[in-house]
Amino acid sequence: MAYEAPTHTVERSIRALTGAKVIAGVDEVGRGAWAGPVTVCAAITGLRRPPEGLTDSKLIPRERRAPLAEELEGWVTAHALGHASHEEIDDLGMTAALRLAAIRALEALPVRPDAVILDGKHDYLGTPWRVRTVIKGDRSCVAVAAASVIAKVRRDKMMAELGVDHADFDFAANAGYPSPVHRAALEERGPTPYHRLTWAYLDALPQWRHLKKARSWADGGVPEIEGQLGLEF
Repeated sequence: MAYEAPTHTVERSIRALTGAKVIAGVDEVGRGAWAGPVTVCAAITGLRRPPEGLTDSKLIPRERRAPLAEELEGWVTAHALGHASHEEIDDLGMTAALRLAAIRALEALPVRPDAVILDGKHDYLGTPWRVRTVIKGDRSCVAVAAASVIAKVRRDKMMAELGVDHADFDFAANAGYPSPVHRAALEERGPTPYHRLTWAYLDALPQWRHLKKARSWADGGVPEIEGQLGLEF
């Protein structure tokens, strides 16, 4: 199925309306997984024409993702990744963990962005970052789509490596997300050292429910968003 290629429309609008020169696209992967980290990529692309086939990583055939990510890593002006571990997700909650991973990615860039295009409708970054949220930005914005593909491929590789000693869970195929194989292994063997233990999947596993950690945080809190770019595109 053909998809409309992402563009630089949002980035051009931010440049025109705010004077920002360096704009990073940011996307995450791993939010809905039961195991492993959440990974965020920040990518700066400028306004150059992107490689052929770039779109949301979820729409790209598995066999095409890794070659495209390798191409993108050489094509982007700059990129960096940040991770928040499963322990940090359990300790902080997903919103705070996402923010931590995103800040790690942005601060690892060789230049600080003047503005950030963040995939989705929720600004989990907040101040002091100047953020423009874009629903389905990983399909419509070049920099966000590039970040999406790089983050997906890097985290998939990380999960495959973590799964070497836990073959029954098939992390190489499911990347820590729920799947029939993953569910069956959980029921039989219980969580691996990489599972998130505050998550509700343990409620359905009576023999392992005692391992569930109580949440000490109220997830879903919205950071301060004075830096949000109030622009309509």
